[in-house]
Amino acid sequence: MAHCVRGLSRVEATGSSTQGYADDLNATVRYALETTRAIAVCPFHSDVTIRIGDDAAESHAFERAKKIVKSDGTNWGPKALNEEIGRQLSEAADGECPRCASH
Repeated sequence: MAHCVRGLSRVEATGSSTQGYADDLNATVRYALETTRAIAVCPFHSDVTIRIGDDAAESHAFERAKKIVKSDGTNWGPKALNEEIGRQLSEAADGECPRCASH
């Protein structure tokens, strides 16, 4: 279980920065969620996103996404950011990778 949420996120592994993320709402939110550790990608199954369940990290992700959008001048409102965060969190596995847990 715990081994699925440790390690580098895709963002950390690739050394990506915020530059260019604000052009794409999905990518902006994903970046904010990963860098605040609200979500993690299973190190063994790169197609599985895990919701960590940290309310503070999720709130911080929302604030980070707002700052990215503001700094880039993109006009997505808080409602759009909140909806996209909710969508991505609802699609993530809760707490552990289901594929790892089944072994």
